Amino acid sequence: MEKFEKLKSKVIPLPMTDVDTDLIIPAQFLTSISREGYGQNLFRRLRDNDPNFPFNLERFKNAAILVAGENFGCGSSREHAVWALAGAGIKVVIAPSFADIFFSNSAKNGLVLVTLPAAQVERMLVEAQAGEFEVTVDLESQSVTLPSGETFKFEFDQFRKHCILNGLDDIDYILSFKEKVAEFRAGQPTAVNCVQGEK
Repeated sequence: MEKFEKLKSKVIPLPMTDVDTDLIIPAQFLTSISREGYGQNLFRRLRDNDPNFPFNLERFKNAAILVAGENFGCGSSREHAVWALAGAGIKVVIAPSFADIFFSNSAKNGLVLVTLPAAQVERMLVEAQAGEFEVTVDLESQSVTLPSGETFKFEFDQFRKHCILNGLDDIDYILSFKEKVAEFRAGQPTAVNCVQGEK
């Protein structure tokens, strides 16, 4: 998992609420057990049906921060939704609220989810429409800074913050303690010693 500390990027606005995982990555594209290749089909149904869908517009090309409405990531628990967003270059999603399972899947895959009050999100959705609206997301300071210099603070789980800042998925986190585990094991009596001690 890549480390994430700070990102300055153009914003792509998605002024929709209750965006579910089937909209993010439609079921017919869940054809691989690999995490690769899902980005090309991100929001495929919406992109195919609406030429003005934000992900079809040149002015939002290369945006790495997505701003959306409430309850983003609801619906089925498919982890592929996170893989699709990441595969399309999205590194941060800002919304007033997220579905619980999507939130958990994102944290484990290094996709940073920022929860902000609805009024702040709505302001960004409006200002981002022109296509040149850049914000800076700083995970260390837990802040979002607008072009004006105004800063919004956000809460973030400290365990997940540590993992994302250091590029650690759950397995990497466990393995980061392997030296301490080895030291602990070395200090424990062997099975033979335990048996002899019982005599």
